[in-house]
Amino acid sequence: MKNFSIKIMTVSFAFGYAMVLAAGAAPAPQSTMTNAIRSIFILPSDPWEGRDPFFPDSTRPYKLAAAANPRAADVTSLVVKGFSGSMDRRLVIINNHTFAAGDEGDVITPAGRIHLSCIEIKTNSVVIEVGGQRHEVFYFDKP
Repeated sequence: MKNFSIKIMTVSFAFGYAMVLAAGAAPAPQSTMTNAIRSIFILPSDPWEGRDPFFPDSTRPYKLAAAANPRAADVTSLVVKGFSGSMDRRLVIINNHTFAAGDEGDVITPAGRIHLSCIEIKTNSVVIEVGGQRHEVFYFDKP
């Protein structure tokens, strides 16, 4: 009788294991959803727009929002002082700072520092990018 119950348990275990393998071998149902929905989170710029639920008295979110949205730079204070270099390697001087095409740097203005990228140097002007916006600054020869 003892051998019979061991055989029954072995057969039932093997049958159950085969059922698990058969269930796992079935193809998974295909999802009909092609585009996943994304959540959009906006950092509050002041306490009236929202606050951190875990640290309600923290001012950290407002500092991050201010750093993410810097104030617009005043491009009107940028002055092209002159051009130099050879024709195949042109340089431009903007507010006493020399740039080649593709260079980046900070320029000191009366309103503060402005970080700009020199995109292209033309014959009488320069195309720069400040804060993600492109501007063309012209050279005016002073008498």
